[in-house]
Amino acid sequence: MSNAPALPDKPKRRGLLVGVVAAVVVVVVVVALVLGNRDDTTTTAAAGGGEAKTVKIGVADASLKYWTTYKELAKSQLNVDVELVNFSDYSQPNPALSQDQLDLNQFQHIQYLANYNVTSGDDLQPIGATAVYPLPLYSLTAKSTGELPADAKVAIPNDAINEARGLLVLQSAGLVTLKNGGTAFSKVSDIESAKVEVTTVAADQTASALQSGSVVAAIVNNNYATKAKLPTSDIIVKDDPSDPAAAPYVNIFTSRKADTGNETYLKLAQLWHDPAVQEVFLEENPGAVVQDTSAADLQKELTEVEADAKAASGK
Repeated sequence: MSNAPALPDKPKRRGLLVGVVAAVVVVVVVVALVLGNRDDTTTTAAAGGGEAKTVKIGVADASLKYWTTYKELAKSQLNVDVELVNFSDYSQPNPALSQDQLDLNQFQHIQYLANYNVTSGDDLQPIGATAVYPLPLYSLTAKSTGELPADAKVAIPNDAINEARGLLVLQSAGLVTLKNGGTAFSKVSDIESAKVEVTTVAADQTASALQSGSVVAAIVNNNYATKAKLPTSDIIVKDDPSDPAAAPYVNIFTSRKADTGNETYLKLAQLWHDPAVQEVFLEENPGAVVQDTSAADLQKELTEVEADAKAASGK
């Protein structure tokens, strides 16, 4: 017998093969998972990515149909669920935005925002334009200003900016004369002479004051006129939204100052100009003049109007 140590048994090739196959299967599975995840990520990114983000927008006309189209496009194109929060009182959406109860609002024009910022010490900013709406004088009985009875009672909105704009409409119609020709900050106390009795009521009450017969004519903002179903045939005077002087009255998407660079918010502001939204919007608002002004230009305009507002208030 040999004294050489016994060699270990040779491994069985079948067992080795099974081990190799198992290892290969593990590698293939891992690679497949990695590639699968990569494909899923690409698909998700292309579709807008992950779970939809909810953005709350404060408005004053949520019942209008164009918002339905807008919300559908926000979901399909931006993967954003838009939640509209409707306000009947113009004094509420800005504080709600400032206090983080909203992400954006879209109900006001630059002139209104400037006055709000100056009087409240806030710094909300416009990030997108929508349209300039005419501010009409409606009457259910008179077909022209000449048919208004002597000392007819006329209602205008009581918020500072729409009060001033309403007075300017009445002045353009020859119904009142304002001190120094009137400004964007005129008040009823600035009326020097008048052919009608001007009274101020909350903006959301102007249409009901007209329809109840408590006034003969009323200045009614577009959204409240639409809600009250006032026909355009009842308009006896209106300003010209296409006039360059109407620039401060362009309605805007507004954000907190810290959010002016938020890409989602900027895309939502621009989405308002999508042709599908515009088609419905213009059907519902045939007198509006759409404005597509950059955020930078809107913010510049706001700064200028705020300076005027400060001068007018003595601040």
